[in-house]
Amino acid sequence: MASPLIFAVGIIGNIMSFLVILAPVPTFYRVYKRKSTESFQSVPYAMALLSAMLWLYYALLTKDLLLLTINVVGCVVESAYLAIYLVYAPKKATAFTVKLVCTMNVALYGAMVAVLQLCVRDAESRVTIAGGIGAAFALAVFVAPLAIIRQVIRTKSVEFLPFWLSFFLTISAVVWFFYGLLMKDYFVATPNVLGLLFGLAQMALHLVYKNPKKKGAVSEAHQVPADEEKNQVQLQQPEEAAHVVAATIHADGEVVRGRGEHDDDALKQSVAVVDIVLPPPEEHPVMPPLEQPAPLPPMRMAVEVV
Repeated sequence: MASPLIFAVGIIGNIMSFLVILAPVPTFYRVYKRKSTESFQSVPYAMALLSAMLWLYYALLTKDLLLLTINVVGCVVESAYLAIYLVYAPKKATAFTVKLVCTMNVALYGAMVAVLQLCVRDAESRVTIAGGIGAAFALAVFVAPLAIIRQVIRTKSVEFLPFWLSFFLTISAVVWFFYGLLMKDYFVATPNVLGLLFGLAQMALHLVYKNPKKKGAVSEAHQVPADEEKNQVQLQQPEEAAHVVAATIHADGEVVRGRGEHDDDALKQSVAVVDIVLPPPEEHPVMPPLEQPAPLPPMRMAVEVV
């Protein structure tokens, strides 16, 4: 019978592990609402299921009730996660997940249990082998969420790395480490050392890439109006040039031609506007009246650049 301290630590470990198991619930609720798995991967959940199955077998061999209960819950919940993933995942991801589960969770796990039960006669050796394999896969469970670290760095977003999963993994690793020490079960204590380090690494990613998507959305929102404004200015330049020409021609009292269909094609070309400063009215030379005044040539106020 375990001491009250060991039992209390084991209860806390069960609670923390249960919170770790429930951490992906918002993720799969989002998958259910959007009817798509988006960029989520099934590898962490398949590895978590395999780890729970291995520790369940180890708990049956050692008759550890606290270790047994939490891993039964883990097997049920992780199986539900994978079922939801298979329903909404694309065909390629679904095929990959089915192959992974059949290979790791069915074939290899079944072969391991069969070999240990049929070939290893010594109970202590059976516990040692099962504990070593369970510890190795426990490390894989802690490392599995870091499989998307490349995606987090590339997109500068932790959208697909749930914070609460990283947080509860860290706390759970601490609790189970002390449980293993108190029980003198180093198969339980050892992997939780690296579990603590990996959990801290995941939380560090959240601190570095916190809310970058919102900033990106703001920058895009500012960029789109700026581009539209630039296009509007470019479209208005030919019209302004046309108004300058028309104003100058009217000032001279001559009407050359109005804006017609041929002008629309000319306005599509780039037009450079040249400002000409006219002298004050009093400095204009006064021309004597003529019986038949000759028409003055029109002044070009805009130069077309082909």
